[in-house]
Amino acid sequence: MPARAPTVLFGLAFVFLIVWGSLFQVSETEVAIRMRFGEIVGSGYGPGLHAKLPLGIDNVRRFERRIITQRYAGETFLTSENKALNVDFYVKWRVKDPSLYYRTTNGNSDLASLRLGDNVKDGIKGVVARRTLKEIVKTERSAFTGDMFSRASESGKELGVELIDVRVQRIDLPDEVSVSVYDRMKESFVARGKQLRAEGNKEAANIRASAERQRTELLATAQRDSQRLRGEGDAQASRIYSQAYAKAPEFYEFYRKLQAYRSSLTREGDVWVISPDGEFFKYLNSSGRR
Repeated sequence: MPARAPTVLFGLAFVFLIVWGSLFQVSETEVAIRMRFGEIVGSGYGPGLHAKLPLGIDNVRRFERRIITQRYAGETFLTSENKALNVDFYVKWRVKDPSLYYRTTNGNSDLASLRLGDNVKDGIKGVVARRTLKEIVKTERSAFTGDMFSRASESGKELGVELIDVRVQRIDLPDEVSVSVYDRMKESFVARGKQLRAEGNKEAANIRASAERQRTELLATAQRDSQRLRGEGDAQASRIYSQAYAKAPEFYEFYRKLQAYRSSLTREGDVWVISPDGEFFKYLNSSGRR
């Protein structure tokens, strides 16, 4: 019995190797295909243990099943005005059909990203070529990428991958073009500023002229009303004086003389050059004779 122990152990080891070689494991982040002599005989293996023929008869190729993000920077496109634009964008994709993915790209994710990026670039090229620079700036990013997403999705299916998202990160002008564009924008803003200032000055002049006209009209109306009221007051005063004079002519004459004396002797040192016998001194005589 002991003499057969190495043989038994060798047999067990051989069976273990056969069993072990007949199984393969796929992790949660992978998807696998099974190949036999270079031909795909099984596809779409998900996470877990799976069976295969041992001794190198079947080979297993594993691919990343998680979403892969590939960025493309500084790609140049021409607008309908033949102006160059630098566009940065990124693509998100993942393996959908492992068999087709292997046949078209040999399982190389860089090659898949390159071919998928070329298709997306063709879509961006068509979108940019149909629009002017102003239209591209005003267009929403979602609308800008929506035109190319369907075309890129179809090309992705041909590679065995699923296109998750295409996003434009940055749209910029080349340095040599940016300077001239910014200069034109500056000139446009300066001209617009001058126009607004001219319109403001014109409006200010109109407002000042209107205010001056209203002021002149108000002053003229006030002066006219004041003269009318003054005339009415003088007329009423004259009428009252006339009535008073008619009732007491002597007193009225005396009152008017006193007013004349007061207005004539308003300042100290005033000198009268008048005959003392004149009518003006009628009420200044001490005797009171008339």
